[in-house]
Amino acid sequence: MSVSARARHVALACLAALPLAGRAQDLGLHGYLDARLVDAPEQTSWTRGGLGKTRYGDGDFAPRFGGAALVGTAQLTPSLFALAGVQFQATDRAGIDVLEAWLRWRPVSTTRWRGSLQIGSFFPPVSLENDAVGWTSPWTLTPSAINSWIGEELRSTGLEARLERRGERGTWELRGALFQRNEPAGNLLAIRGWSLSDLTYGLGSRPREPDAWVVVEEGGEPPRRYDPFRRIGRAWGSYQTLAWRGVDGARIGLMHYDNHADPGAFAPYAGGDRLYAWHTYFWSLAATAQTGPVTWIAQAMDGDTVIEPRPGLTLTTRYRAAFLLAGWSRGVWRPTLRLDHFSTSAPLQIPGAVAGEHGNAVTAALNWRPHDWLRLTLEVLRIDSTRKDNPEYGLPARRDGTQVQLSARLYY
Repeated sequence: MSVSARARHVALACLAALPLAGRAQDLGLHGYLDARLVDAPEQTSWTRGGLGKTRYGDGDFAPRFGGAALVGTAQLTPSLFALAGVQFQATDRAGIDVLEAWLRWRPVSTTRWRGSLQIGSFFPPVSLENDAVGWTSPWTLTPSAINSWIGEELRSTGLEARLERRGERGTWELRGALFQRNEPAGNLLAIRGWSLSDLTYGLGSRPREPDAWVVVEEGGEPPRRYDPFRRIGRAWGSYQTLAWRGVDGARIGLMHYDNHADPGAFAPYAGGDRLYAWHTYFWSLAATAQTGPVTWIAQAMDGDTVIEPRPGLTLTTRYRAAFLLAGWSRGVWRPTLRLDHFSTSAPLQIPGAVAGEHGNAVTAALNWRPHDWLRLTLEVLRIDSTRKDNPEYGLPARRDGTQVQLSARLYY
């Protein structure tokens, strides 16, 4: 049995056992079920092997299953807390996989200082946007380009340490982690570019590489999938964050992430191909603030991902993205507007030649939540992007499209 399959079974067992954990001080079980009506753009979605940037494509207008998730928590002792989350998705491939599963030890503190240790598989603390159940956003259906990529390719399996100092005006927080099993992260950014999609991949799932890239660049047979949450080589990745949380809800955080992967290391694909490790690292700066009924969230990311497919040939893709979100909380209504910018650049072997992409997106969402258990969302997402190597695949360099979704989400 693979490690991913074992992790999935462990998380499912944890969820099933939660109602039986009679000694736990506090148990929680939360989830959602999402159904949608989608008007998709003309481009074939990346989830079906195309180079479209949205979750849905091919110009379809149809009802869709948006997904389901179940998250169980247990306060086992005053100092010990457990969480396990699973999801079911059917857009790419139908199946259940693990979003995260971890155990945290945080001793009770009577001073300004508080520390904790967390072990398991978890999302690195990049997002201020996706903080709802099942790593979803309370503001939009589709997260920003930055947090779309986090959901697709980043997951940390290892140990995180956290130190907090609480004050009268706010709390300072320092985190550091060591992790493995994320060496292929960066693959999608390099060969496909950014996306804006709420299709989060869990442990055990396999994103699909673009068919055109597999045929033209690799000479292979599509479809081809890969596991972004596997170990290639023996390196330990790390991240460090420094954050401040104000008593009024304001927050600002700086993060450095580096998976320390060996860009020349590889593991075999099915069929004899090679899945390479990508040395992926970035800086991220994020902040949120409240002005009356309006919540502001802003984030910027700047990084590189590097591969060495053969000795002496090093290929580097630089990636950047930023967004600004404004959400109004007006009773049961929550209108939201977000602006995204994203780009990649990859110098080629020809002097002066550079591949890559640049683009912008506008997301407008209107959320209506008349009950705790029901949220209706109308979202319009417009993307305009230019990718320099699209003509090699028989596509125009510049492409734009609009995706409209009407979602009914039931919460438990």
